[in-house]
Amino acid sequence: MTTYRQRLKAVTAERGNLCVGIDPHATLLSAWGLPLTASGLETYCRTIVEALGDVVAVFKPQVAFFEVYGSAGFAVLERLVAEIRAAGALSILDAKRGDIGSTMEAYAEAFLAPDSPLAGDAVTLSPYLGFGSLMPAFERAIAFDKGVYVLARTSNPEGGQVQLALGQDGSVAQGVIDAAKELNRQARTRAIGLVVGGTHQSLGCDVSEFNGSILVPGIGAQGGRMEDLPGLFGAAYDNVLPMVGRGILQAGPDAQALRQRVANYAVI
Repeated sequence: MTTYRQRLKAVTAERGNLCVGIDPHATLLSAWGLPLTASGLETYCRTIVEALGDVVAVFKPQVAFFEVYGSAGFAVLERLVAEIRAAGALSILDAKRGDIGSTMEAYAEAFLAPDSPLAGDAVTLSPYLGFGSLMPAFERAIAFDKGVYVLARTSNPEGGQVQLALGQDGSVAQGVIDAAKELNRQARTRAIGLVVGGTHQSLGCDVSEFNGSILVPGIGAQGGRMEDLPGLFGAAYDNVLPMVGRGILQAGPDAQALRQRVANYAVI
């Protein structure tokens, strides 16, 4: 089986490197004329994949907006992951999980084990109980040819209070980046990616030598701009996977309007 990194490179070479965030905000469902129910959620998700599944490389469902609907919402998420796969695109489950011991192992099984109905191609993780606490997910990502994206320098302004805090060896964010780079070097599958927001004038950390994928949220509604990314990421720009959510989905539910909005953001 090909690794996540290989699959990502292949699909972005064909479709461009845009990631579309599937964030079913209540305001978006209402704007699309859909009820705030699991049925409305499913119509919303299916419309997006039917409209964009053949032109978008990666989709990023935000798990929290499915959890709102309980077991019915999780059932929609399971079907969404399958539909994304059937469309030839990749899925990153934005769950931001992070814990210790057996709990982390359970999260890793849920989102990365091949026989789990919730397992997409990759999942987002939070390292703020310690980078090493995520090892169960790292091990499964490497073993199962999946990917993980570890929060390093997030797009929200509050993140800097923790992520840019300085220790003996530099900032917290830089420690995450360096640890992820070293793990990729050892494993050679480059399964470990980073989440680094595109909303900053300066990152405040060095990703120039990072050897994995970099998921970049914050483009569009949060104020980040595609044209700023080459300057912001420098030598790491080729690893960047820009993510746009509301900036595209606000154009729905018309399929042609969604496709045009994707074309406006597309980066090759």
